[in-house]
Amino acid sequence: MLNPNLPEAELLKSLLQPLLEDFHYWFERSANLLETEEIGFISAEDQADLLARVKQAQQEVSAASALFHATGGQVGIETAALMPWHRLLAECWQVSARFRSLQSAKPGK
Repeated sequence: MLNPNLPEAELLKSLLQPLLEDFHYWFERSANLLETEEIGFISAEDQADLLARVKQAQQEVSAASALFHATGGQVGIETAALMPWHRLLAECWQVSARFRSLQSAKPGK
């Protein structure tokens, strides 16, 4: 639950910093999966495209984090900038869930 008594800057820090950390964590996991596994239900070209988009998003998140920290948490991020990251992560989660499901269904697993 949000504390309505927090000053605006502290509220921004309490929301944005963990969100940026989450984006960083999930994009790292997604990149690792895409770099290390052959995902049979998407083409190699589509997998490479998804990985390139994840790498681009990682750079964007890193830049946003650097700016956020350089300003002492005084700078926010527009929702319009966050939504593409969220959509990309949703796409990655779908690929990962399907991949894990297919892996667990293989004989001997």
